Amino acid sequence: MKIVVKTERIEDIKTDAIAIGLFEKEGVEKYKGLDKAASSMISNLIKKGEFNGKTDEMLFLISPADLKAKRILLLGLGEKEKFTIDKLRQTSAKTGQEMRNKSIKNFAMNIPSPTPLPQGEGAKRVGQAIAEGLLLGLYQFNEYKTEKKNNKKVDEAVIVLDKKADERDIKNGVEIGRILAEAANFTRDLVNRPSNDKTPIMLADEAKKMAKRFGLSCRVLDEKEIKRLKMGGLIGVSKGSKEPPCFIILEHNKNKKNLETIAIIGKAITFDSGGISIKPSENMEKMKYDMSGGGAVMGAMMAAAGLKIPLHIVGLIPATENLPSGSAQKPGDIVRMMDGKTVEIISTDAEGRMILGDALIYAKKYKPKAVIDLATLTGACVIALGNDAIGMMGTEDMLKEKIRKAGELSYERVWELPLWDEYGELIKSDIADLKNVGGRPAGTITAGYFLSRFIEHCPWAHLDIAGTAWEEKGRPYKPKGASGVGVRLLSELFLNWK
Repeated sequence: MKIVVKTERIEDIKTDAIAIGLFEKEGVEKYKGLDKAASSMISNLIKKGEFNGKTDEMLFLISPADLKAKRILLLGLGEKEKFTIDKLRQTSAKTGQEMRNKSIKNFAMNIPSPTPLPQGEGAKRVGQAIAEGLLLGLYQFNEYKTEKKNNKKVDEAVIVLDKKADERDIKNGVEIGRILAEAANFTRDLVNRPSNDKTPIMLADEAKKMAKRFGLSCRVLDEKEIKRLKMGGLIGVSKGSKEPPCFIILEHNKNKKNLETIAIIGKAITFDSGGISIKPSENMEKMKYDMSGGGAVMGAMMAAAGLKIPLHIVGLIPATENLPSGSAQKPGDIVRMMDGKTVEIISTDAEGRMILGDALIYAKKYKPKAVIDLATLTGACVIALGNDAIGMMGTEDMLKEKIRKAGELSYERVWELPLWDEYGELIKSDIADLKNVGGRPAGTITAGYFLSRFIEHCPWAHLDIAGTAWEEKGRPYKPKGASGVGVRLLSELFLNWK
């Protein structure tokens, strides 16, 4: 969909439909010209109490013959003082969806900005939020539909401005929003895809294609190289599958000098049965999304290239299936990680931390200023934080604060959990250096603590996205299915790194 920015009186726009946002108890003062051109239709509806501007209130009107737009959509924004950047993002998403549902191909919109803008941001942030809302909200996954009955599309949205002075900043923001939304939708496509169409090798092929398209470096370590490097965690998890593991390495600005290096690592279990410690069959089909962390890293690398981020960014994605078979690793096995540490396998369903451990060790070779990993790591995180927060743990306050701020800007918010040494007692093994499960208490934290044992060389943060990677019911700009979480958060982190 094309997004255009114009400074023009909204009543003069020739289009299929106009969308305007109205605050509760504010009346139609901002749109007096449009109301007059519409024969006072809008103000009369407000006077009669047929439209009140409440949150989520929507009303479609047929325009009078004199108005250039064929239809008018009234959007309730709720109380003005409670209207935020994310509410703007949500409203934009709902606007696009409503237009699509009515088979409207072209529309114009004018939605008031939050006042004041958070973090002192200006018009650029507004343009970004609108573009993100529209493009994320209109996302559909129809790859496997033979009949495209619901494949309605919107061709163009025009953002109508009141002041020429804001036009350049709004356009810049729209471009940022477009890049981030397209990267997040790319990740959604990967995560939504069934596991028979995204084996580790298939995922690596997608990484290669994306890298070529966006000018990234891409290298894939095969099973032979993984064994040569003695990545015991990744090798152990992969033993139950006939599909060989891959270790995907993406780099942005690989050959540029004097740039700070950030490493981002994503768990990519392309299907997780639990292995020998097999999961219940109910909802197991959703375990195709256990590569959401790896998908987010691919999307974030795509966004970094599109935004021309002045950092050397390394994306590491260990990829494998976790399946039961005669060759699968077993509870009680001892695994030797890449750095030589030994791990007693208590549960083969605690596989994500095993492959991430090797990736964290591998990251050391790049001498990064910071390492961030993302993983659908623990069901315990869903119990603790539900579906609205990412669990965060880390070793440096400055890095955690940067991530927290990026989470607020993207509305992919994080909540810090403690990483106290006392939790390390729960993963001590009697016969190895560590065990991979510490029991039910503090399951998310002990998983994070386990990872911390493999990252002693630089500041590190772990993001458990188990509760946020998948939408069961759908929200305004997060349709049902894969959310693409992590892409916009990491991108905001990159944009505001200094």
